[in-house]
Amino acid sequence: MFGKLINNYLYGKSGKGDYTKDDLPTTRSQLFREMLRVRLSGLMRLNLLYMLAWLPAMIVIAYHLILIFTVLGDMANAQFLFEEGSLLRADLDLQLSQGLEQIKSIILFGLLLLIPAMTITGPFTPGLCLVTRNWARDEHAFIFSDFKDAVKENWKQGLLTGFITGLVPVVAYVCWDFYGSLASQSSMFYVVPQMLTLLVAILWLMSLIFTYPLMVSYKLKYLQLIRNSFLLTLGRLPQTFLFKIISLVPALIGAVVAFFTVYYIWVVVILFLYYMIFGFAFSRFISASFTNAVFDKFINSKIEGAQVNRGLHKEDDDDDDEDEPEDEQEVSRE
Repeated sequence: MFGKLINNYLYGKSGKGDYTKDDLPTTRSQLFREMLRVRLSGLMRLNLLYMLAWLPAMIVIAYHLILIFTVLGDMANAQFLFEEGSLLRADLDLQLSQGLEQIKSIILFGLLLLIPAMTITGPFTPGLCLVTRNWARDEHAFIFSDFKDAVKENWKQGLLTGFITGLVPVVAYVCWDFYGSLASQSSMFYVVPQMLTLLVAILWLMSLIFTYPLMVSYKLKYLQLIRNSFLLTLGRLPQTFLFKIISLVPALIGAVVAFFTVYYIWVVVILFLYYMIFGFAFSRFISASFTNAVFDKFINSKIEGAQVNRGLHKEDDDDDDEDEPEDEQEVSRE
């Protein structure tokens, strides 16, 4: 029974006709839903391939998150003992201070380890983006061969992008801590560079939504690639921010649950499994649906002969059908 249901889901019911042009989605939301239904199992297989590159980073993140929540648990326990009268105020302040220093050290060390781990992911992300880009606009792509070809063609730019992506959080964290200390000790003026550092880091992470799709879609030098990524991010800032938040929803929910409950180890395990099985490819598939629309509006529409609105029903298709002889129209529906 289950085998039949799976076959019907993946391949459709027997005797059901192929899509006609009138059946094509007319909006991008319809296209997204239909392609997600068709490509769901493929996204899982693609994710398993891509997550091999992310495995070192996932281990680093999971291990250091568990360390941070362990220290937070010890600090909460110290606060509880103080409220019960079992711990003096001076001892509480000392334990809280030591705990904060431990957390800072854990974060810094973890971010430093993420530099090589994120660098490894860079060359493989173009492969993920190429396949999800094609699937999001209802075009064919082989999981392994197209993934491999995109990696081979774009690994240099991907490697540099991965390195910068790993470096940005370290620089942002060090600058935030440094300027924050100066602001608290000497002048509130240092809040300005502190916030600017955070803003640049956020913009870089948001621009990654466009960087890799641009990399696999157009022939650009690296500075042009980064410039266009930032321009598109700023040009579609609210939407880009929204899609970035959407991609982080599982992690944000996990962070809230882990912070307010004692089940932080289970949260880390569940998030690890989610991203290992489905998360990376699904997030990129959502982003691809968005970036395809942005590229059509700002880039493809200005390139002579470039196709736009791939996978969507177009009025030109109806005109072409009307121009065809009746017998040819009948053949095209078979």
